[in-house]
Amino acid sequence: MEAIRFVVGTLLQVLLVIVFLLRVLLPLARADSRNQLSQAVIRMTNPLVMPLRKVLPPIGKVDTASVVALIIVQAAAVALLWLLGGYPGVFTPGQFAFVVFLTLITTVLNFYIFAMVLYAILSWIAPGTYSPAAALLDTLCEPLLRPVRRLIPPLGGIDFSALFVIVGLQAINIALGSVL
Repeated sequence: MEAIRFVVGTLLQVLLVIVFLLRVLLPLARADSRNQLSQAVIRMTNPLVMPLRKVLPPIGKVDTASVVALIIVQAAAVALLWLLGGYPGVFTPGQFAFVVFLTLITTVLNFYIFAMVLYAILSWIAPGTYSPAAALLDTLCEPLLRPVRRLIPPLGGIDFSALFVIVGLQAINIALGSVL
């Protein structure tokens, strides 16, 4: 049963929730909507987002339909994992909302930790080259890296800002993990 929970949790959290998370993050980071990966995210999430968009208008730069779709997908993932025994006990509605919220924050943190690691590796292996994935990664990671670069400039031509961001994100993740 543990293996089934792992597979279902991985498929739901890593694939489905991350795709909807990207649907929320890409416009906020002003990612190129013509990028092939951006187009794939839009096409995969449209079946849930477009009906919600008819009811929920955007608020400023935030696409509320995408945010609500992300919360719905995260809630469905938590409910399915709870049914499979991934969470002990019975949830009250307040506890369920709390678990959904904390799991979503943990997913965002894990996503950015993974994105920062990929960003750092790409900067070592193929600096200055273009690929759709690298462009998207750059767009998503730069808002977190910019403030750190102002405080800690590159030392000897080596940029350690990604390392400091990863350490900070992991510390927040550990603190939230003890709550969850």
